[in-house]
Amino acid sequence: MPLHGGVAVGSRFPDPRAMNWPAGIVLALATFGAALFAFAPRPLPTFPATEVAASRLLVLGVAAAGSRAVGVGERGVVVLSDDAGRTWRTARSPTQSTLTDVRFADAKLGIAVGHDEVILRTEDGGETWTQVHAAPDQERPLLAVAFVDGARAVAAGAYGAWLESRDAGRSWQRGKPFEGDPHLNALAPGPGGALVVAGEAGFLARSADGGRSFAPLASPYRGSYFGALATPDGGLLVYGLRGNAYRSADAGASWTRVTPDGVQATLLGGAALPDGRVVLVGREGVVLESRDQGRSFAATKGADGRTLAAVGVLPDGTRIVGGDGGAARAGERG
Repeated sequence: MPLHGGVAVGSRFPDPRAMNWPAGIVLALATFGAALFAFAPRPLPTFPATEVAASRLLVLGVAAAGSRAVGVGERGVVVLSDDAGRTWRTARSPTQSTLTDVRFADAKLGIAVGHDEVILRTEDGGETWTQVHAAPDQERPLLAVAFVDGARAVAAGAYGAWLESRDAGRSWQRGKPFEGDPHLNALAPGPGGALVVAGEAGFLARSADGGRSFAPLASPYRGSYFGALATPDGGLLVYGLRGNAYRSADAGASWTRVTPDGVQATLLGGAALPDGRVVLVGREGVVLESRDQGRSFAATKGADGRTLAAVGVLPDGTRIVGGDGGAARAGERG
C-alpha cells in the first residue's frame, strides 16, 4: 500500500468529519482520565533485598565500610555483605559503567570510580550511591581512588587522568601533576599526608603534602605496577607485572625485592592488616601472605585458579577477595 506523509493511503480510518462529536468528547475524557490514573504517583510495594550469587560477577574492587564488605565491578555493580562475606546482595547503582576501585573514609563515607571517568559517592556505607562526576567523552577510565583525609580525596587513571576533591567527594576538579599521560594504576595514602602513585613502565612518584606536589621515585623495575600500599610500620610496597613486588623502608629511596621464588603471576591487589600481616593477590589465583609487614612472603594458589583482582580486610580480620569469580571470603575463594 503506498505511503503519503507517513500514512497509508486508502487505509480504513474514519473520516473525522463524519464522527459523532458527543461520542468523541466522551472518548477523549475517558482517555484523559486513564492517563491521569496511569501517571498518578502511587506507593510502590516494598521488595526484599535481593541476594546475588556473587561468584557470577566480575568484582574489581573491595573495601570495608565498618564491618560491612563492599565490592564493585562490571556494569556498575555494587555488592554488599553484612555477615563477613557469607552472603551478598546488590545495592542500587546509578551507572552501568564498570567500576574499578572503591574506598571508604569511615563506615559511612565512600567513593567508587570506574570507566567513563565515573565517580560515585555514598554516605550510608554503600546502600545508596550518587554519581557526582562522569566524562565518557574523555575515554580515560579511572583505576584508583584514595582518601588523603576526611575531606580530601584523589582519583587517578589511564592517560594521566587525575581528579581531586576537597569537599569529601561532592565535587571534583581536574589536575595534571605529571608530565605526559602515563597510566596511573594505583594510589597508596600514608601517614602525615604522604601519597604514592604507581603506574605503567615503572612509574613511581611520592607526595608529602597530600598530592599537592610530587617528586619522582627511582623505580627498581621498568614494568608496570598495578598496586601500592603503606604498611603500619612506615614501609611501602609496590607490586605488579610478572609477580614483581618490592618493599622500601625509606619512603621509596631504595627498594628490596620481596617476591617469593617461583612466583611469576601478575599481582593486582593488596591489603595491610594492623597486626603486621600483608596480603597480595593476582592472576592464576595467587595469594602472597606476609607476617612481617611485607619483608617476606609465602605463596599459595586458589583451587580454582581464577584471577584475584582485589583484597580487603574487615575489622575482625576476615579477608574478602574479588575477581573474575566474584566476591567472597578468602577461605572460600583463593
